[in-house]
Amino acid sequence: MLKVDQKEQIRRAFFIEGNSIRQIARERHHDRRTVRAAIRDAGPSHYKLTEARPRPVLGPYVAIIDEWLAGDQFSPPKQRHTGRRIYHRLVEEKGYTGGESTVRDYVRQHRARPRPVFIPLSYEPGVDSQADFGEAMVIMKGRPLTVQIFVGRLCYSKIPFVTASPNQQQEALFEGHDKAFDFFGGVPHTVWYDRMSQAVKKALPGHRPEEQEAFIAFRSHYLFESRFCNPREAHEKGLVENLVGYARRNYMVPIPEVGSFQELNDLLRQRCMAEAGRRLRGETETIGEMWERERPDLLPLPAHPFPCCRTVPVRPNRLSMVTFQTNRYSVPVEGDATSLLLRAFVDRVELTDGIRVVAVHERCYGREQDILDVFHYLPLLKRRPGAFDHAKPLKMWARPPVLDRYLARLRERLSHRAATMEFLHVMELCVTNSLGEVAAAVEQAMTLGSLGAGTVAYLLRANQTPREPAAVLVSAPACPSVQDRDLSQYDRFIRR
Repeated sequence: MLKVDQKEQIRRAFFIEGNSIRQIARERHHDRRTVRAAIRDAGPSHYKLTEARPRPVLGPYVAIIDEWLAGDQFSPPKQRHTGRRIYHRLVEEKGYTGGESTVRDYVRQHRARPRPVFIPLSYEPGVDSQADFGEAMVIMKGRPLTVQIFVGRLCYSKIPFVTASPNQQQEALFEGHDKAFDFFGGVPHTVWYDRMSQAVKKALPGHRPEEQEAFIAFRSHYLFESRFCNPREAHEKGLVENLVGYARRNYMVPIPEVGSFQELNDLLRQRCMAEAGRRLRGETETIGEMWERERPDLLPLPAHPFPCCRTVPVRPNRLSMVTFQTNRYSVPVEGDATSLLLRAFVDRVELTDGIRVVAVHERCYGREQDILDVFHYLPLLKRRPGAFDHAKPLKMWARPPVLDRYLARLRERLSHRAATMEFLHVMELCVTNSLGEVAAAVEQAMTLGSLGAGTVAYLLRANQTPREPAAVLVSAPACPSVQDRDLSQYDRFIRR
């Protein structure tokens, strides 16, 4: 092939110097057809393969490969032939002796992959948004942890929102929306999803699946409409499909080292806010400026947030525990309810009898764990103090070391049962007072040498009672003069 500068020399010789094609071909050692091609076109030459290269080893197997690739059109996308699998089948079933790279190159060139074509989209302010889940890696409390990230984006301004949670369950979906709506300053009219199980109960013919009842209640509370993408058509919500990867690369590199989900989510919120200063390609305004113009078109936030939880009925067992997702949570032993409602939030579990909340626990994401509150069992321990030394709730109770020293001092002075009862009376003070305040009062009682629970209660009240301000000393006025009296008249009573 001729280079561009060679073409230029040929064209100058022909058009400017007036040389013939025969002369140019003879002097520059080119074929006449090459010279004529250079005269016709000054652009760079492109190699064009007119005949397929021979494949002496692979050739006899090409028809078999084409047959297998054609059959893949009727197989699930994740169960189709790869170049490597075709190579191994050819070796095992057909006796192929060629190289794997030759097979893979052929498969790559001949696999039927129509190039996707999309329509440019434009959105109106406040109308559309998209939501999805992804996952990322963080270092939490010094250990690597895979977290789930909820991502949402307003389609007009492109302002993103990202928050992390331990899972992708329905309560995480609700809480992610609640936080996103608060961040956006309102509720978009429509939210687009893929057909996630947290929202979809059953796929139906057509474009509208049957939704989960809890999701319908959530959607009704905020008054937005839901739209679901067609199966395997994630590009229909490409703004958040891209956002998952963008958030991982830009918000979480280097890998964040945090102490809690709250700290991580504060960091993610700050980085979402920083996006307001960006100007996207093709826009004349920044994301923040478009967001400000979009806010008035959003639906207003409701007066009260939706309870972002999953509610299930539970029944306490004989150990005063209820089971949820293989974990057992304690409830007060004095409760009269034979059945309760458990509300599972992302970060906590609440138990209610329908009127009041009877217990709150930090949610456990392990399996087959007991999450016990020692104060739920306190009334029973007072009736059965013999179980004190082996009570599992007491062994799990994280308490200041001073309380253990106090118990040891009690047992030095009193019988085992009496010491246990005094300690249980002190534990009762922790129900209505903070653990730190009780520990301080116990420390004072031990210093004074008076170990009774009554002394601890007195010191606790004394520490909490505001003291009277010190009296201000004021100089007293001069005392009036005192007259002397004759006291001899009282002597006669003494003589008598």
